[in-house]
Amino acid sequence: MPMVEKKSSKVILINPPFLKGSFRHQLYIPMGLAYLAAFLEEKGHQAKIIDCLALNIDHEKLKSEISSFEPDIVGITSITPLTRSTLLAAKAAKEALPDVTVVLGGPHATFMDEQIIAEETAVDFVVRGEGELTLLEIAENIHSSRKIDSIEGITFRRNKQVIRTPNRPFIQDLDKLPKPAYDHFELDRYRLFGKKLLPVITSRGCPFQCAFCVATRMFGKAYRMRSAENVLDELEWLKNVHGAEAFTFYDDTLTFDKNRLLKICDGMKKRQINLPWDCQTRVDQVSQEILNQMKSAGCQQVFFGVESGCQQILDSVNKKTSIEQNEKAIKMAKQAGLFVTISLMIGYPGETRETLKQTLDFVKRSKPDDVYVCVATPYPGTVLRNIVEKNGWKMSSNIDLYDTMTPVFENPDLPSDEIIKFRRDFYDSFYSPSYILRQALKRNPYSRMMARTALNHILWRFRSRRKIERTAQT
Repeated sequence: MPMVEKKSSKVILINPPFLKGSFRHQLYIPMGLAYLAAFLEEKGHQAKIIDCLALNIDHEKLKSEISSFEPDIVGITSITPLTRSTLLAAKAAKEALPDVTVVLGGPHATFMDEQIIAEETAVDFVVRGEGELTLLEIAENIHSSRKIDSIEGITFRRNKQVIRTPNRPFIQDLDKLPKPAYDHFELDRYRLFGKKLLPVITSRGCPFQCAFCVATRMFGKAYRMRSAENVLDELEWLKNVHGAEAFTFYDDTLTFDKNRLLKICDGMKKRQINLPWDCQTRVDQVSQEILNQMKSAGCQQVFFGVESGCQQILDSVNKKTSIEQNEKAIKMAKQAGLFVTISLMIGYPGETRETLKQTLDFVKRSKPDDVYVCVATPYPGTVLRNIVEKNGWKMSSNIDLYDTMTPVFENPDLPSDEIIKFRRDFYDSFYSPSYILRQALKRNPYSRMMARTALNHILWRFRSRRKIERTAQT
């Protein structure tokens, strides 16, 4: 029997627009789309990426872009606070090309797949979890008679019934993935504090299972990593081909395999990459040696997910770390000369005024250089959401509010207005004139950036209060 040549598909991949008044965040290159595009192109398909957030494209303009490209498939990424925009983008695709196949992926679609397929007729498929192989098979199937049922990791409808195929096994050899398709982006639009800061992902999967996170369910419990040589080749490529002026590692725990990280640090020095970089990791996955080597290889900032200064809360979120480990890691990183940023999560079930005080005392003792204070948010797929639902606590159905800055569920131990007040008061106190002076005197570029950020916060607070006073007088 003669072999049937597979027909190439045209696929447009979309990061949906902001909606007026909805969640907005710092622009980041959508790495998931970059990998999908590269993988499809490597297999002979035509891909185009539209990052509506960076290009300031609304849904009407998006419809025009889709029409002009005439794709066979429209793939749209989804995160919870942008879900309304994601679904509007799906409808725009169908309005532009009624016969186009619309595919949703990303964390929100992965965990709300059945509801989306049951309720949203503009969506034909949901790709659950890791998307490269699944989307490729959809692209190959568009022009063939292959039964859709054989594609793993998808959810779709048939005769008004929701069908879920078995989960797809994760890609084990990440070195075989092509480099992300950065040529689809206007990279200058993603500059941070004037620098072309390009992201790198060196691993997938997370062996830790924090109650507020979906990383394990999205990418598996097994830690899968690219080789040190493969990572170093990409760093050189980003610098020499795309003009990177700094790197940011998107890995949840870059230091999980210490030997690999030491090889990467050593390789950066031997290859004279000589660019600053930052990363995030866990406090129980660092040592003084590791942090010193990171600094010598150009690392400027390390981000720790501390989450709380109360051991009770740490245990509740299944963080598997201690207050002592948090303090020690911050101290070691500062001794290495790194700018230390931590995240705190407030309002988790069990949070009280006393636990918030313990967290505040922790920050005062450990003196991190910057702090992200996030409100506990019950995203689909998290243990936290299961807890809220099991307890029958009131939870907002307005997913635009799921931005980690707004309380969205009823915490019986701590009213929402107190959570909001704590967050506001924390920053008003943390970004003080003495903080500005302290950071401005340091040589680390992150310190100088945060000095400006703190000054802007003080000026904004002053202008806001003046505005309130003038309004009250009138």
